[in-house]
Amino acid sequence: MKRFRRHGQESHRDKLKQELYQFNKTVEHGFPHQPSALGYSPSLQLLAIGTRSGAIKLYGAPGVEFMGLHEENAAVTRVFFLPNQVRNIYPSNIYHCPYLFSLFFSAPPSVTRITAVLAHSSGELLLLGTEGGHVFVVEVPGFRELEDKNITPEGRRNLESVEDLQENPLNPRQVLVGYGRGLMVLWDLDVKCAVQHFMGSQLESVWWMPDGEHILSSHSDGSYCRWMVNGEDTQNEPEKEVPYGNFPCKAITKIIQLPTTRGPPFLIFSGGMPRASYGDRHCISVISGKTHVALDFTSRIIDFFVIGEGERALVVLVEEELVVVDLQTEGWPIIQTPYLVPLHSSAITCSHHVSGIPLKLWERLQTAGKLQKTHYSSKPWPLIGGKNLSPDPPQRDLLLTGHEDGTVRFWDASGVCLYPMYKLSTASVFQTDADLNDNMNQGLEGEWPPFRKVGCFDPYSDDPRLGIQKIHLCKYSGYLAVAGTAGQILVLELNDESLEQSVEGTLVDLLQGQEGFRWKGHARLEEREESVNFPPGFQPFALIQCQPPAVVTALTLHSEWKLVAFGTSHGFGLFDYQQKNTVLVRCTLNPSDQLAMEGPLSRVKSIKKSLRQSFRRIRRSRVSMRKQHTNNAAKLQEINARMEAEALQEMELAPVQRKIEARSSDDSFTGLVRALYFADSFLSDSTHNTPSLWAGTNGGSIFAYTLRLPPTERRAEEPVTAHPAKEIQLMHRAPVVGLLILDGRGAPLPEPLEVAHDLARSPDMQGSHHLLVVSEEQFKVFTLPKVSSKMKLKLTAVEGSRVRRVSVAWFASSRTEEYGENGLVVLTNLGDLHVLSLPHIKMQVHYPCIRREDISGIASCVFTKHGQGSTCCQTLLGASEYFNNNVMLSPAGFYLISPSEFERFSLSARWVVAPKCLVEAPHQASTSSGKHHKSRAQPDGVAVGHR
Repeated sequence: MKRFRRHGQESHRDKLKQELYQFNKTVEHGFPHQPSALGYSPSLQLLAIGTRSGAIKLYGAPGVEFMGLHEENAAVTRVFFLPNQVRNIYPSNIYHCPYLFSLFFSAPPSVTRITAVLAHSSGELLLLGTEGGHVFVVEVPGFRELEDKNITPEGRRNLESVEDLQENPLNPRQVLVGYGRGLMVLWDLDVKCAVQHFMGSQLESVWWMPDGEHILSSHSDGSYCRWMVNGEDTQNEPEKEVPYGNFPCKAITKIIQLPTTRGPPFLIFSGGMPRASYGDRHCISVISGKTHVALDFTSRIIDFFVIGEGERALVVLVEEELVVVDLQTEGWPIIQTPYLVPLHSSAITCSHHVSGIPLKLWERLQTAGKLQKTHYSSKPWPLIGGKNLSPDPPQRDLLLTGHEDGTVRFWDASGVCLYPMYKLSTASVFQTDADLNDNMNQGLEGEWPPFRKVGCFDPYSDDPRLGIQKIHLCKYSGYLAVAGTAGQILVLELNDESLEQSVEGTLVDLLQGQEGFRWKGHARLEEREESVNFPPGFQPFALIQCQPPAVVTALTLHSEWKLVAFGTSHGFGLFDYQQKNTVLVRCTLNPSDQLAMEGPLSRVKSIKKSLRQSFRRIRRSRVSMRKQHTNNAAKLQEINARMEAEALQEMELAPVQRKIEARSSDDSFTGLVRALYFADSFLSDSTHNTPSLWAGTNGGSIFAYTLRLPPTERRAEEPVTAHPAKEIQLMHRAPVVGLLILDGRGAPLPEPLEVAHDLARSPDMQGSHHLLVVSEEQFKVFTLPKVSSKMKLKLTAVEGSRVRRVSVAWFASSRTEEYGENGLVVLTNLGDLHVLSLPHIKMQVHYPCIRREDISGIASCVFTKHGQGSTCCQTLLGASEYFNNNVMLSPAGFYLISPSEFERFSLSARWVVAPKCLVEAPHQASTSSGKHHKSRAQPDGVAVGHR
């Protein structure tokens, strides 16, 4: 009977798990990694981007997003929408499209490699130009070759590849074929013969002007020609122009000319720069009458097109961003993109998510952000295809990203689009070579070519010490703490007015005068002595400088107590930012931790150096083993394993440069502080709760300090004091990743000011409290205040897993609004997500989330502490209230899938999180509702591409 009861209980628990937990990857934010092709549908008003990994992404109005991933990992080189059809074609080569593969399988490779594509306006034909000079005509949607309509070079002459195909805008039956050697043939599809020939120099592209009477051709020598179309096969001399002089110029790779409703037409072309002086520039030139501007981009141009009839806008896809230029407004300003924003405009070094932002703080951030965007065009986003059917987000969420150039960017993470709200720069506080003007739109007066910098991608940092490593934002008080690579910690508050002030720094010696240690790393950042004008937004008022200036590895802020705690590889400190004095300094450095004195910049300069040293060690070991005539098989295996472990440890440092990571394979960095935690719990005795600070190190040491806080009315005069209370040493000495105190009900203690704002219940102070210590290898619970071990769960028993990230979340039931559970969400070094129950620390579910080889993705993962806060959230039961008025909607997280893209995931069974949008074609419509599948063509006129 006992066995059957246990089985029944397990079945009930399994059913309950299904109601609580469900893993979904929901949406990708940011800019596609390594884009390779651009397409646009004027009828659907959709933008398509293809990537080198075989992905196709479609974008329309904000919130309208589709994605498809090809089965083969082949680069997409062309993306086309077929008129009056329901599919997009991306023929990078014959192996990328199964229809073309079967069609041209027997032909020689030089003939079948597709170099140009024309989607005929009839929607019935697809013309494919090849490397061998042939043009194959294919019937769509059946992809049947029409052999009698194929265009073959006359006399089988070697005309090189087909560079471009253009349709006559006034006569769809005429097609212009441009060959690489300069010949252009006007071909009649009905008569099946050439009507007119044009002979120029090495050809790059052709453009048929809207009047149908003139053709533009661009060439490899930096020139373009204007030809007259008269239907007579007689050679006429073109009008030739070299826009940037008679000096050798680079090729004009693409050219278009469009009329305007008023004023001269727009002539737009890419390339053509003088080779010797500006051959390394990535430029698109725009000429309209006497106005001439060379738009200068910071990365290679992929493609461009012009959208709109009356309201013209130039859309440019470059390798690292999408730029849209308003051609109707004077000065041709940039239009702010609501999506596809380059998250990596400076390399991302850390992330921090805050959900449930109060309306007042949200509006103040929006106001400060608008003041930073006055140089953008006021015109609306020109891509309006599709309909966003998502309801308004149930709450306001922020994603904060720290960057290598010392900036912190605030993103609206409430919906499908990750929209930039506000940017904070910390460089102005310090003496660096950074450009404080931050105005990329102005070129030099009288410069030729007339360059103008456009775009926001700028990967170069003037000073790597500025890099942001830790962020902590209190959404209730508006206080923000950021910490950097050179041991600097800034405390900032939100101000609606500009302020001119100097920021005084407080030097904190974490070594506490210990002798025998010498810092070999970078020097600290010197603060500016003169006053600095800080614009509205977050303004610094306190600066703490750690000495030695090592990377800040832990940071936490308690806005109610006006305290900030910080830790490095040398120790941790506590700072009172109201009185601006140091409360506590504790050195955790072990005498054997000599590597902690070298500094991160010196250690991460070159992985090659480390690998070279490893190979030298193994070479010396082999020589010594030969001399000793010992059995070298076992020793060689040991040495190889050690070398591989060292190389992997160095590789973990590579994705997030200048950041110290734990090394559990040896005794290095045992004093590195990984976790800091403020709590109000029983530490001295079981009758009086005491404010306290807890710290956990890489060597498995835990330090607890009681804090004496003066009464509120005397807080500004009397100092805060800290006294040592407890010190715990874990037997296995594994790095401490997280610390958490559970109240008498087994629930985590609320965050500062949560109870005061009626957003959390007061903690239970009647029952006994427990300390949960999360190390890389196990979870251990101690009773308080005695700090005696109660229970533990070891994680390393399964495939050598190590904890990398940990967070507490609330899981609401999908069946009823009256039930939910607290859970501990854990990410391991293998990329797996585990959910453990609280307070009993029992494994509930686990999901594969990130590839174990993706060290960068695992290191960048951040959990949402107070809910999902993403995309459109739809409950399975239609419920709209939060559970017990709790703002936790759905446990979720973000991680980098590339330097420029975040993947968002959800762990809740109650909320299905996905974009929901509609794209309509004539007489038909189709809805996309959040399922992940490969893109497929639909016969109803809608291009659908999901992942």
